[in-house]
This record gives sequence, structure tokens and C-alpha cells, in this order.
Amino acid sequence: MSFSRLLALIRKEFLQIRRDPRTLVLVIVIPIMQMFLLGYSATNDVRNVALIVLDQDRSPEARALLDAYRAADYFRVSAEVESEEELRTMIDGGKARAAVIIPAGYGEKITGGGQAQIVFILDGSDPSAASTALSAAQLIGQSYATTILAERMARRGVSAAVEAPLEVLTQVWYNPDLVSAYFMIPGVIGMILQALTSILTASAIVRERERGTIEQLIVTPIRPLELIIGKLLPYVLISFFNTFEVIALGHWWFGVPVRGDLVLIALLSGLFLLSSLGIGMLASTIANTQQEAMLTVWMTLLPSLFLSGFFFPLEAMPPVLQVFSYFTPLRYYLIIIRSLMLKGVGVESLTQEIFALAVFGVVIMGIAALRFRKRLD
Repeated sequence: MSFSRLLALIRKEFLQIRRDPRTLVLVIVIPIMQMFLLGYSATNDVRNVALIVLDQDRSPEARALLDAYRAADYFRVSAEVESEEELRTMIDGGKARAAVIIPAGYGEKITGGGQAQIVFILDGSDPSAASTALSAAQLIGQSYATTILAERMARRGVSAAVEAPLEVLTQVWYNPDLVSAYFMIPGVIGMILQALTSILTASAIVRERERGTIEQLIVTPIRPLELIIGKLLPYVLISFFNTFEVIALGHWWFGVPVRGDLVLIALLSGLFLLSSLGIGMLASTIANTQQEAMLTVWMTLLPSLFLSGFFFPLEAMPPVLQVFSYFTPLRYYLIIIRSLMLKGVGVESLTQEIFALAVFGVVIMGIAALRFRKRLD
């Protein structure tokens, strides 16, 4: 590979970008517009929130309480853990949205006529799910307490049951005020990386074909691999600029925390870019005009936005759509970027998502590169 030829091709691509002011404005202004519009957007109610249980009492009364939460259809008990450390690890990794801790002695206080307390923990990184879960946790707890209170009154008399038998103590982690911008702005990063990168990549390659300059590049000493890298690298750099542009403005304007390592954010964003660039290249091998390339990209982009948890929480979707969401690379990246920015977790909590992104990136980019080289030949 000749780096001099590669640098010359990269320089040529940046000159074309600079000579097209409309594209330049599109690249810089649209991310800011998206951030402000989506940062103030509304939230949605959800059901079947994944709930993990730390039952330190193991009494019939504790099981009856869990049955009350199951029956309400707002929560789905996904796992039982043995320690608070295991509970935190599962919430940090996005394996559950909520957790309930039933302390030891809960059953004795309920049967003895005293007041028992439970702790309900919510993942506030998704305000849509957290706000619904917060209200549901409190309402279900109050309803269950009323049932116990009525039983006490019937058994002992009105004067024997003045104090509420159950108090639900709630904690909202990562986003205590349930600010929607904390959820939306990291999502904007994922949308920008997929939308702008795939659209601009597909349009740039098809534009060369429309103008007839792709044939001129083919007859030069430039090799197919150099041509691919030279065409893609400028848009990779632009995407990284957009990413940190949104992070900076989101932090300074909306107060969105950045608790994770910026280097790790950049590395995993680059891993996600493999899929986005591959989609753009693949669209360029299918389309003959820039309009066709745009439509082809949008055919993949719209399902990604709606099935990734960007607009609507995954828990609110029908089970069939939740299955399809597993085939969307953006789903995994949104979990990664929100966990890094809001929770400050490390690689060990995101191994499944990182592995999924790597598989998608290699497969999509590999298919796109093979088709692109075949088209050049």
C-alpha cells in the first residue's frame, strides 16, 4: 500500500467536501438541530420492565409481595440475585431496569403487626421506563399495603392497625431527576453515526460513478483497498467530529453527564462505524444514482431507529419486534453509549454488546467490500 497515493486520495475527498457547501452545512448543522429537537422530546409509558430480586428474607410474605408485583403486569421478574454487588452489576450492564431488595426480617414485621420496608431501585438512564416503573412500584406497594391493613383490621380491630404495614423506599440511579435529555442525547450520537455516515458514504461513491470519475480512479495505480480506505476515512473523521460535538454541547448545554472514558467511547464508536460504513458501501453497490443510494440507506435506517430503543423503549414493543431488534446494530450501540456516558461502566459490563457489534461490523463490511471490489473489476 502506498501512503502517498492514499494521502492524495484523502486530500482529494476533503477538497470535494469543501467545494460542496450544502453538504458541509448538512454535516455540521444537522447534528445540532437533532440534539435540540430530540433533547426536549416526550417520553412514553412501558410495561414488562425487567426486574431483578434480592430476597434476603425468603419468607412466604416476601413471596406474596413479589406475586403482587408480577400480577400488576408492569414488572417481569427476570432474575434473582444473592448480593447487592451482583444486583449492581446486572443494572450497570443493562440486564434489568429495576431491582427490589426485600430485607431480612420483612416477614416477621408483616406478621407481627409492625411496619416493614423494601427498597426499589430504578435505572434512570431511560426516563421513559424509569418514570413508569417508579409510579408503578409505589402504587403496587400502596395497594398491597392496603390489603394487609384490611386483613389486620378484620383480625384485630381498627385501633390495632393505624400504621401502614409496608413502605416502599425508591432510589433512582444515574438520572435521579428523570431528565429526558440524558436519554435522548446519547441516542443522537448513535443516530448520527449511522445516518450521516451511511448516507454520505453511499452518496460519495455513487457520485463518482455518476460523474464518470470512478473509471478515472480505476485506471490510476490506486488499488481497490486504497480506494475504499480513501473514500471512507474522511467520513469516519467527520463522524467522530460529530460525535464529540454532540457530547460537548450535550454536556455544557443540557448538563448530560459524561462518566465514562472518552477514549473507550471513541474506540467503541469506531467499532459501530464498521456497520454504518458497510451499509453505505453496500447501498452504493446496489444504487446507480445518488437518489437511489439515499432511498436504499433510508430503508435500513428507519427500522434501525424504531427497533433500537432510540424513540421508544424496547419494553414497550411487541415480542415479535423485540426479536427483530436483536438484528439491529444500533440497538447494541445505544446500550453501550448510554452506559458509558450515564453509568461510567467499563468493558466488562458490555461484553455481549461489544461482541455483537464486532460480528455485525465484520460481516456487513466484509460483504460490502467484496461487492465493491467485484463492481470495480
